[in-house]
Amino acid sequence: MPRFPAFDLSLPLGSQRRPAFGMRLPILAFSLLAVALAAGVPPVYGQQVKRPNIVVMLADDMGYGELQCLNPTRGKIATPRLDAIAQSGMIFTDAHSGSSVCTPTRYGLMTGRYAWRTRLQSGVLTGGESLIAKDRMTVAKLLKQQGYYTGIVGKWHLGMLFDGKTQSGDVPVGAKVTHGPIDRGGFDEFHGFHHARQIELWIDHDEVTENISSVDMLPRLTEAAVNFVHQQAKADRPFFLYVPWSSPHSPVVPTQKWKGKSGLNEHADFVMQTDDSFGQVVDALRESGQLENTLIICSSDNGTSAPTSKMDQLKQKGHFPSGELRGSKADIWDGGHRVPFLVSWPQVVPAGSRTDALVCLTDVIATIADIVDETLPEGAAEDSVSFLPVLRQPSHAGRDSVVHHSVSGYFAIRQGDWKLSLCPGSGGWTHPKPTQKNYKKQTEAGKPLVQLINLKTDRGEAENRASQDPKKVRELRRLLQQQVDRGRSTPGPSTNNDAKITIDKRPRK
Repeated sequence: MPRFPAFDLSLPLGSQRRPAFGMRLPILAFSLLAVALAAGVPPVYGQQVKRPNIVVMLADDMGYGELQCLNPTRGKIATPRLDAIAQSGMIFTDAHSGSSVCTPTRYGLMTGRYAWRTRLQSGVLTGGESLIAKDRMTVAKLLKQQGYYTGIVGKWHLGMLFDGKTQSGDVPVGAKVTHGPIDRGGFDEFHGFHHARQIELWIDHDEVTENISSVDMLPRLTEAAVNFVHQQAKADRPFFLYVPWSSPHSPVVPTQKWKGKSGLNEHADFVMQTDDSFGQVVDALRESGQLENTLIICSSDNGTSAPTSKMDQLKQKGHFPSGELRGSKADIWDGGHRVPFLVSWPQVVPAGSRTDALVCLTDVIATIADIVDETLPEGAAEDSVSFLPVLRQPSHAGRDSVVHHSVSGYFAIRQGDWKLSLCPGSGGWTHPKPTQKNYKKQTEAGKPLVQLINLKTDRGEAENRASQDPKKVRELRRLLQQQVDRGRSTPGPSTNNDAKITIDKRPRK
C-alpha cells in the first residue's frame, strides 16, 4: 500500500494533524501552496494533493553546449524540444554528473552514491555482475514502496549477465537476463539494451527478445517510452519512468529522416533526433492528460565525446559542444561532467526560471524522497542532497560541495567558486593526458601536479592558482579526504567504501 498520506488543502495549515503512523506532512503540499501564494494564485481548496508522476530522461554523451538554451552564441545545433522543456520550467547552469563517463554516472543517479566508492575505480563496465548490490536502495525501489509503478526504457550499462554468464559476443534470443534493471534496479518493467557494444540486442523485462539494427534503437526506445506513458494514463497510480537514451553516443546513426538536418555533421544530426525523442515523451504526457502533474528531469550522463562527435570539425563550423567549458567526455575539467539539467513540473516549478545552484545527478534520489516524504535508510544515498529547496526558490545555493571523477580515476573537488583537481592535465582523453611523461615535464618545470581554479573568474580553467594559494589547496584536499574516509559526503554516521581509495593517483608505468 502507498505510504503517502493524503493532505487536504481545504483545511488551514495549523489544523493539519500528523497521520497516526507517524509520517511527516507531505512536503509537496507545502510546495504547491507556497508556489501558488507566491504567484498570487489562490490554492485550489477542497482537493487532495495528488502524487506526481516522475520522468527522468538522460541523454548519452550530450555536452553542456549542445543545447541552444545553454549555449546560444557558440551553439549551432537546433534543439527546440529541449529548449521548450527549459522554458516550461527551470534551467540549472551548474549541474554535474557523478563522473565524466557512463557507468559511474548511472550508478550515482540510481543510488545517490558516488561510484568511486565501489569496485569501479576507473573506466566503465562492459559486462559482468551488476555494480548495484542486491540490498542497495535505488530510486525505483524507493518509489515502489510508495505505490509507484516503475519502468526503464533505454540503456542500463550497470552490469548484466545472460543465462548466468558474462557474454561479450553473440547472445541468443531467449537468453535470460539477471543483474539487470528488474532484479538489481528494482524496476517493474524494462525495455532496451545493456550498453553500446551490445546495441543490437533488444531486451524486454528479463529476456533477450530480438536483434535489431543500431539505427533502429533510438526510434524503438522512443516508441516504447511513449507507449509506456499512454499505458500509465489508464492506471489509477503514479508512475516513475527512467529513459536513458542510446544517443548521441556512438554508433552515430541518425535515421534517414534526420541525416543532414543540422548542416554540420552526423553527430549534430543525431543530437537533433535525440532532442525530438525528448519532445515526443513530453507530447505523450500532454496528450494523455498527465503533463500538469508530472515532474520531468532532463540531463546527460557526461560531456560530448570528442572522437565520435568529430569535435574539431564541429568547432571549425562554429559549434562548441562544451560551450565555454574546457574539456569533454572523460575529462576532469568541467566539459567532462558539467551537464545540461532541466526540470519541468508545471504545478510547482515556475516557468522560465533559472538557477546557478550547485547540484549533482546523485541528488535525484534524495530529491524524490523529499517530494514523496519518505525517509531514506541510513545505509543509502550517502552522496545525495535534495534540490527540492532549489525548485521552490531558484536563489537557493544547492549543495555545498561536489566530487568529480575522470575516466582514468582522477579526483577533483568543488566547493563554492573553487575547484581542486588532483592532476596537472585533463585526467582523461584530452591533451595533456595523464601520462608519466607529462607528469615528469610538470615536475622538471617546477609546476604543480594539481590544479586550483576559481571558476567565478576562470570558467575555462585556464589559470592554475595552486602555487599562489597553497592554503586553499590544502583546505580542499583535506575536505576531499574527509568525504572519502567517512564513506559519505552527507550528514549521518560514517560508513565503509567498497574498496580502498587513494585520492593521489599517478600514471602507471
